[in-house]
Amino acid sequence: MIIQDQMTVIAQSRIAENIFEMQLAGKLVGDITSPGQFVHIRTADSFEPLLRRPISIASVDKEAGQMTIIYRAEGRGTTILSEKRDGDVVDVLGPLGNGFPLEETESGETAILIGGGIGVPPLYELSKQLTAKGVKCIHVLGFQSSDVVFYEDEFKALGDTHIVTVDGSQGTKGFVTTVLAELGDNFSTYYSCGPMPMLDAVQRLYVGKKGFLSFEQRMGCGIGACFACVCQTTEGTTKPYVKVCSDGPVFPAGMVAI
Repeated sequence: MIIQDQMTVIAQSRIAENIFEMQLAGKLVGDITSPGQFVHIRTADSFEPLLRRPISIASVDKEAGQMTIIYRAEGRGTTILSEKRDGDVVDVLGPLGNGFPLEETESGETAILIGGGIGVPPLYELSKQLTAKGVKCIHVLGFQSSDVVFYEDEFKALGDTHIVTVDGSQGTKGFVTTVLAELGDNFSTYYSCGPMPMLDAVQRLYVGKKGFLSFEQRMGCGIGACFACVCQTTEGTTKPYVKVCSDGPVFPAGMVAI
């Protein structure tokens, strides 16, 4: 169920260049049903900026009633959010969207989790839940450079982790496909989140394999009313268009036209 919650900031820290990790507490956490869902946050108390910001949920602790979000401070809204301190209250709408399908990978099978930049955060909770059910997770995480790499140790604690940077300043030089080509296709399922060009390259590499892609898209309302995040589907699908915020953000590979 989608609710509007006044969540309390438990902690916030800068974990990489312009990348912030925020822990929030509130009743909304109890309604999160799958990794890959997101929240829509009002970043300021005034009407400027007017629109909420969609932020991925990186980790969930239902027992404590807390969740962790990770975001890049690059515009006015997220910069204001980065200035929040412990004890501040944040207006949060969520949980929103449909997340990654855990049931598509069975215990004993292998899954490859592929993230790019700020698309990495939702893969952390996904990996935690897949690992807990006995799935072997391999992580391939792409960044522009070493100064924006985050959560390397956290992912390593869950399984094999490969860091890729465009400039070669950390890990393998190149793109996620550079490492994926070397790993081969001896796995059951792949899950990916990141910029459109990366998602397109991944699904082209793995044609015929079972995969699920989480799309990053500009949003207005976050609940499917404004049609700001509409994407065209490929031929043969049941409907010509989908809304990333409400139909997604996760779709089977090959369903959304890129």
